[in-house]
Amino acid sequence: MSYYKPLEYIVPTEDDGMVLRTILQKRMGISRKLLSRLKLTEQGITVNGERKYIDVKVRAGDRVAARMEMEASDDILPQPLPIDILYEDDELLVLNKEAGMIVHPTHGHYTDTLANGVVHYWREKGVSFRFRPVHRLDQETSGVLAVAKNPYVHQQISEEMQAHGLKKEYVALVHGVIGSDEGTVDAPIDRNPLAPHVRIVTPTGYPAVTHYRVERRFREATLARLWLETGRTHQIRVHMRHLGHPLLGDKMYGPGGTADEADKAAAEGRIPEADGSQQWHGASAPLSEGITVADRSATQPQPQAASSVCQAALPAADYAPLGRQALHACTLGLTHPVTRQWMEFHAPLPADMECCIKQLAQSEAAHEA
Repeated sequence: MSYYKPLEYIVPTEDDGMVLRTILQKRMGISRKLLSRLKLTEQGITVNGERKYIDVKVRAGDRVAARMEMEASDDILPQPLPIDILYEDDELLVLNKEAGMIVHPTHGHYTDTLANGVVHYWREKGVSFRFRPVHRLDQETSGVLAVAKNPYVHQQISEEMQAHGLKKEYVALVHGVIGSDEGTVDAPIDRNPLAPHVRIVTPTGYPAVTHYRVERRFREATLARLWLETGRTHQIRVHMRHLGHPLLGDKMYGPGGTADEADKAAAEGRIPEADGSQQWHGASAPLSEGITVADRSATQPQPQAASSVCQAALPAADYAPLGRQALHACTLGLTHPVTRQWMEFHAPLPADMECCIKQLAQSEAAHEA
C-alpha cells in the first residue's frame, strides 16, 4: 500500500497527556470523516512510527503522523490537452482555466474537460492523485481554479471557503453604465422552479453576497471588479442581472436569454403557496426583506430599487468579440493547508476580454469625435 507524504505534528509540552484523537482533530485539523478512513489503514495513524489507537494519550515530544493512501482518478479518461499551470506543489495544483472548457466530466460530456487534461498531465509525470477541484467555474468563465491533491487539503480549503476566508476576485464586462462607484448585492439565490437549471433571486433562497467596484465606464457598458462572500451557482451572473446589468455575452442571463424565456413561462411571476402566501419566482424579485442592493459610493444616493442603480441593458449582439459571458476569475487567495501561509494566485485577463475592452474604448472614442 502506498501513501502520500505524511502530515506530522510534534507534541509540545502543553499538550502532554492529551488523547491522540484530540491531537488529530483539534491540533491537526483532521475531520471525523477523514479520521475514520485513516483508522482503516496500517500506517494511517502512527505515533513515533508505530500504529496506535486514537484513544491513547501522547507525551511531549511524540511525533504524530497521519498518512493518506494514494488515489487515482480511474473514472476520468486521460487526454492530452493544453493546461495553464499557475502553481504546483505536493498538495495543490492551481490552474488558469480557459473559457469554453468544462471543469469535470458530466453525463454526455466525458472528454475535453479540464479534468481529462490534468489526469493526463499527472500520468505523464508518473504521479497519482484524484481530481478534486476546490471550487467550480462555469464552462464559459475563465480564470484561476485550485485542485486539491488529497482529501485533507480539500477538506481544509472547503472549511476556509465555508468560513468566507477565501479571496475570490473576478473581472466582468456588463451591459449598461453602473451609476454607483461600488456597492454590495445581498440577495438570496435559488433554482427557478419552472427551469431548474436557471437560478433566480428570491427571498426564500440561499444567502448570497456579491461586492462590486466600477473599474471603467464606457458609453454602453461597464468594466467591474467583483468579490464573492458566498459561492452560489451562477452567483455573479444572477446578481448582475438583478441589478439590471447582465454580463456581456451571457446566453442564459443576458437579454433574450434562457432566464428571460423562463420569466415568460412564469406568467405574472407569483405562484401561490399552500398556505395562501405568495412566493416570487421571477428572475428579478422586487427588493424586499432579505434582498438588498447597497450603494457604497460617497457621491451617489442610497438606491431604493435595483433599477435606480443603472441604465437600461443593451442588446447582447452588439459585442462581436465575445462568444461567451465576459467573466474572468482573476484572483484566488487562500491559506495553504499545510504551511499555513497565505497565498494569492493571479490569472491575466484573457485575449477575448481584452479585445472587447479595446472595441468598447474605440467605439466610445469614435462617438465622442
